[in-house]
Amino acid sequence: QVQLTESGGGLVQPGGSLRLSCAASGFTFSSYPMSWYRQAPGKERELVAAIISAYGNTNYADSVKGRFTISRDNAKNTMYLQMNSLKPEDTAVYYCNARRWYYDYWGQGTQVTVSS
Repeated sequence: QVQLTESGGGLVQPGGSLRLSCAASGFTFSSYPMSWYRQAPGKERELVAAIISAYGNTNYADSVKGRFTISRDNAKNTMYLQMNSLKPEDTAVYYCNARRWYYDYWGQGTQVTVSS
């Protein structure tokens, strides 16, 4: 049974930091490109960052470049998103995603709220 479980969300003040985690099970984690998406109220889900396993290549949405860092630990079957210098516009539910060929797995999401 495939599971992706996000954690680490919460309420943080503007300028603060959070680290999200995505624990994976039920599939060969190291073989899958992994991504973080987010969805704010009334908006479409958008790609935040992605990491390819074999070479560690990463890419980021322009809105988070220089502030967010995606990483993964294949030994722990876990992906991370370090979020620094958070802004109110980063408020959203953050989802982790594993996709390869026609396999497409999603977590349940974790809420991140940036507010003073």
